[in-house]
Amino acid sequence: MLKMVSGDILKTGAQMIAQGVAPEDHFNQGLALSLRELYPAMAKDFRHYCKVSHPKPGEVWLWAGADGKRIANLMTQEPAPSKQGHPGKATRHNVNQTLRNLRTEIGKEGIESVALPRLATGVGGMAWEEVLGLIEKHLGDLEIPIYVYERYEKGVEAEE
Repeated sequence: MLKMVSGDILKTGAQMIAQGVAPEDHFNQGLALSLRELYPAMAKDFRHYCKVSHPKPGEVWLWAGADGKRIANLMTQEPAPSKQGHPGKATRHNVNQTLRNLRTEIGKEGIESVALPRLATGVGGMAWEEVLGLIEKHLGDLEIPIYVYERYEKGVEAEE
């Protein structure tokens, strides 16, 4: 079930936080930067994963922190054109595929709650209404709570 909330996604009580990234992402802006600062090992592990696995847009990479928090890195964006370049934009195809893959991973991993930001709308550049429709399509009928953080409020714990 989807629940729209406002607050700081880093303060979520959800078992998993999902974020949109690009293959080979440097995690240097937005939620990715905040998660990199909170979990520096995640960024290091992601770099290793990218070197070994060469992920493609549409894929999902899961990471678990020592505190038990799970992070789902959704490859919603196209990769940067060069090592030093900025990631490309998100596409409907990529978001559709990552959400389908996220749903599968939620079931496989036995995840009991997920927090999502306004996925693919910041750096990704997509319209929120389009992305929300895809979230509703792929995750809306799940029996677990899916907290959709529609408005960011730094330091504020959402009413989940």
